[in-house]
Amino acid sequence: MATTDARAEIQDFLSSRRARITPEQAGLSAYGGNRRVQGLRREEVAMLAGVSVDYYVRMERGNLSGASDSVLDALASALHLDDAERDHLFALARAAGTRASRHRRQAPPALSPVIQQVLDAITDAPAWVRNGRHDIIAINQLGRALYSPVLADPRRPANTTRFVYLDPAAEQFFVDYDQIARDAAAMLRLEAGRHPHDQALIELVGELSTRSALFRQRWASQDVRYHRSGRKRLRHPVVGQLDLDFVSAELSSEAGLQLNVYTAAAGTPTADGLKLLASWAASHDVVPAEQTSLGR
Repeated sequence: MATTDARAEIQDFLSSRRARITPEQAGLSAYGGNRRVQGLRREEVAMLAGVSVDYYVRMERGNLSGASDSVLDALASALHLDDAERDHLFALARAAGTRASRHRRQAPPALSPVIQQVLDAITDAPAWVRNGRHDIIAINQLGRALYSPVLADPRRPANTTRFVYLDPAAEQFFVDYDQIARDAAAMLRLEAGRHPHDQALIELVGELSTRSALFRQRWASQDVRYHRSGRKRLRHPVVGQLDLDFVSAELSSEAGLQLNVYTAAAGTPTADGLKLLASWAASHDVVPAEQTSLGR
C-alpha cells in the first residue's frame, strides 16, 4: 500500500454512511416500502442536505474539492455523523483540495526531555505518550510493567495496533478484545483521513492489511472513532485482571502526540493490583525506557 486514493476513500466513506441509515431514522417513513438499496437513496441524501442530486452524486463519487463548510455540515447532519465522523469528512475534503507531494522520509523531531520527566513523575499510574499511528513514544515505569506483553516484541517503536492484530497474546491480554480491535482500526482510519500521505502510516496499514484478515474486515467498515476516555480491562500475566479507567489528551507542546493515563479508584481490587504491579516492576527488569522511546 504505497499511496492513498482520496476519491476512493471519500466514495467508500459516504456510501457506507448512507447505507446504514433507514428512511425511518431520517424522518422519511413515507418513502419506505420496496427499496433496491440498503439505507437511503442518493436523492434522499441530497434532499436532506439541501443540495442537488447531481451535486451529491459528484460528492459521493469522490469529488469534495471546493465543498463549503456549510455544505459539509449539512451533509454530516443528513448522514447522522457523530463528531469523529464529521471531522473525518472534513479531513477528507481538505485532502481532496490539496495535491500530494513526494517527500523523503525524514527523522522525526526529538521528543522534549520534559515529557519523559512528566511521565516519570507519575508514579502511581501507568502513563505513556503515543502518536497518531499508535507508536509508543515515551512511557513511565508502571506503564512499561503494565504493557510488558506489548513491549515484548523487540520491534521499535512498539505499536499497540500492531500488537492487537498481529500478536496472538493480544486476545488474552485484552478482556474485551473485539471492541479493542474495532476501536484500534477506527482510530487508525481517523488518523489516515487527517494525514493521507503519511508514509509510515501507509506502510503500517499495508502491513496489517496483508497479515490480518480481521484488520481488513475492520478497515473496510469505514468506521472512525475517538478514544478519549473510558474503561479498559486487561488480563496482566503477573497481577491478573485490571479494570482501568483511562483518559487520553493531546499534548499542546508536542504536535500530534497524546498523553494516556490509566487509573483505578482507591480501595478497589484494581488499585491493589496496580500497587502489586508497581512492587513487581521495582524488583524485576522491565523493558528499559530507552528501548521504548524510539521514533515518532
